[in-house]
Parts: sequence; structure tokens; C-alpha cells
Amino acid sequence: MMLSPTLRLALAAFAAAAFSLPATAQDYPNKPVRVIVPFAPGGSADVFGRFIAQKLQESLGQNFVIDNRPGGGAVIGTDAVAKAAPDGYTLLVMSNTHTVNESLIPNKPYALMRDLVPVAPINASDLVLVGKAALPEKTLGELIKTAKAKPGGMSYASSGPGTPYHMAGELFKYMAGIDVLHVPYKGSAGARTDVLGGQLEMMFDAIPTMSEHIRSGKVKALATTGKTRSAVLPDVPTMAEAGVPGYEATIWLGVMAPKGTPAAVVSKLNAEIAKITGNADVRRQWAGQGTAAMTMNVDEFTRYLNDDIAKWANIVKVSGAKAE
Repeated sequence: MMLSPTLRLALAAFAAAAFSLPATAQDYPNKPVRVIVPFAPGGSADVFGRFIAQKLQESLGQNFVIDNRPGGGAVIGTDAVAKAAPDGYTLLVMSNTHTVNESLIPNKPYALMRDLVPVAPINASDLVLVGKAALPEKTLGELIKTAKAKPGGMSYASSGPGTPYHMAGELFKYMAGIDVLHVPYKGSAGARTDVLGGQLEMMFDAIPTMSEHIRSGKVKALATTGKTRSAVLPDVPTMAEAGVPGYEATIWLGVMAPKGTPAAVVSKLNAEIAKITGNADVRRQWAGQGTAAMTMNVDEFTRYLNDDIAKWANIVKVSGAKAE
């Protein structure tokens, strides 16, 4: 029986659609996946991004290749993901830098929740404020007193505008009523190196990254930024205990993909990442480093991102923080 051209086209379209379904869900991934980290190597996003990529590679049987694209306060790498094909083969490791940037850098070439889709959270860590080893001040109270006596005379390093380290510093300045110069770097490694070398007075850094330097005496721990003391640094007071009541700041990490990525692929990645962050051994290992694993479904993570955007928009407004 001869088929009409219209029927042949319809059957071909149906067959193509049927063939593509398992390719986007059950068979995903069938080629290497690029994971863009929009920060320099050595920081929390890079370290934990590589960990997640390796675990996904083991469970899904394809290479998950880390591609560091630092610059522009995470804007350069993030824009590359926003403009990538929405097929699940380009992913973004992101942090609260991204939710801050929605208000701190409003004229970006992308909008986070418009051009990307949430996939899954990874973890969250408290920060620690450290001073160079030779810092004369021994406590946070003494540092605040010195800073008030010398407006603009002290400086703090960060991994760049809009990063958790920057915003922790701006929140500190606002809540403590001090004027301290912000010195942004292109990544946390450079900032950390100059504080360790004594070129700058202080910085906020992730506890897992800085704890060994504190124990070795290379820097002086002044306060941690969580609601309660860190199990990793139990002798270090919180910012609230040390003289800034109500202060709290963290760094958290997650994964996003280009808008339009098939929902089945997003759900599969969410489930695989949840297996990793929900693993008892992983949770125990991270907890020993001062990091709390996070597990949410896609809807929960979407609400989390929207809430964080609103939270930081208010802090950017009241603190007067600027993207230098």
C-alpha cells in the first residue's frame, strides 16, 4: 500500500520522537559532559565540583569534564552555560555568588532564573574570618576597635565581587559599623596566598579550605560565621559571640543547566547528585571538614534559589555593596 507524503512525514516524525525519548532520559549521558566551574581552581566550588563530577562519572559511565572559566565575578563562565545547547551536556557548578549577582550585577548578559534551570544543591559551609599571623589584634572585638579608629586603614581580601567571601565582608562592615577596604582577586587562591603571606590583614574563607592553615599557625582565626560554633574549630567563637550579634553567612554550592534542558535529564541528574550527597560516608567525610551535605528535589532547590536571591537583594541594598 502506498503511503501519502503527509502520512510518511508524520510516521517519520513519530519514529524520531520515539527514538529520542530514551536518548534524553534512559540513555543519558551517551557522550562526555562538560561541567563549567566559573571560578579559579583551588576554591570550594572547584574542589567539590570535581568531587561531584568524579562520582557522576562513576555512576553514569561517561566522563564529566571540569572546565574552569573564572572572571567577571562568575559571569563569564555562567554566561557560557546560559548560551550552551540545552541538552544536558553542559552543566554549571554555582554558588551563592550567583544569587548575589542578581542584584549586585543587574546588567549581566543573562538572568539566573530565566536562562538557567536548577538541578540540585551540593553542600554548604560556614566561613571563618582569619587575620594574617602578625595581626596585632587578638580578637574580633579588638579588630573592630582598630578599624573604627582608622576608617579605611585596614583591608580584606576576597575571591572577587559578589562571591560569598566578598559579601561576608560587606555584611561584616555594615553590621559592625566599620570602613574596611575590599581587595578583590580573580580567585580565592590568590586572596588566600596574600593573607597567608601577610600582604593583607584578613579575609573570610571556607572552613574546609582554611582550617589546616589555622591549626598550623599561618593565620589567626577570629570568628566563624554560622549560628553555632564549628565542630572543626570549636575553640573559635561565632561572629555573634565575638561582637556582631545576629551575623550569619555561609557558602553553598549547587548545579544548574541551560534553560530548556529536558526535564527527564534534569530529574536524572538531581537523583544521581542526591545519591552522592545523601551517602552516609560522604556526609560523614564532609562533616569532618565543616561542610553540610544538601539534598533537595528540583522544586525545593528552585524555591531555595529564589529565596536566596531575595535575601541578598536586601543585603546588597542596605550594605551599599558594589561590584568593583
